[in-house]
Amino acid sequence: MHFHPVSRLKKSTLAALIVSISCAVASPALLAQNVASDIGGTSDQARLVSAAAQRDFAEFVQFNVQRRGGTLPSEFPLEVNDVQDLKDAKIGYGFPVYSVPPQDVMTGRGDLRSMAKATGEWRFVITLNDTPIGLATLRQNNGRWGVTSYGGAVLAKDVDAAIAAHGNSTRSNLRFIRVYQAMSDFLEVVSPADARARFAPLQAARQNLLLQQRSEKLGTQAGNHGLLEQSDILEPLRVSVKRNIDSFR
Repeated sequence: MHFHPVSRLKKSTLAALIVSISCAVASPALLAQNVASDIGGTSDQARLVSAAAQRDFAEFVQFNVQRRGGTLPSEFPLEVNDVQDLKDAKIGYGFPVYSVPPQDVMTGRGDLRSMAKATGEWRFVITLNDTPIGLATLRQNNGRWGVTSYGGAVLAKDVDAAIAAHGNSTRSNLRFIRVYQAMSDFLEVVSPADARARFAPLQAARQNLLLQQRSEKLGTQAGNHGLLEQSDILEPLRVSVKRNIDSFR
């Protein structure tokens, strides 16, 4: 049994993702899934995927505890100090991953909220003593949900903090959006006051799109909490998408 840690996209895979994700978000079956966030885990699909995550993670823990003893390889995908810590780790809440086709980012057709489509991928936060230690990524293959990789400890902590800061009691006002061609992640936050979508840039977006200073500045404004408007992120996204696509031509 082999599990791959989640890592930043390499150039060798980015070109393929530009094509594959564009196709995935255009699939009619996936468009049908493009509904409100299910970070709260209330839908039938969410419960099904959660059960698969629990099942596969139990196997992952058993495999590593039996095979590795108390040692961990340097590339171990979850942030634990000892393999025995896995016995106390748990699968937490999950969320579907949304993305925006690169051509829509480039042309700016509509707003990001309507452009974001379900990719068919889910992520689940893995915790140890209520602290995020990584993510489990799941996809459906031949009708069966299963974990495809573990990793992303930094992203897990970032997502968990953003959800705690911006989510409502059921987390139904949130969506996780990954713009693959810009190597950037956002948490879409719909305000209960005006029903408008604003965006919390996660670490990759803050770094790759140079949004850290902008987000911190807005965070000092009353009631803003560091959320960005679409107008704050769309142009940096366009520049990044164009640069990455051009580098493969």
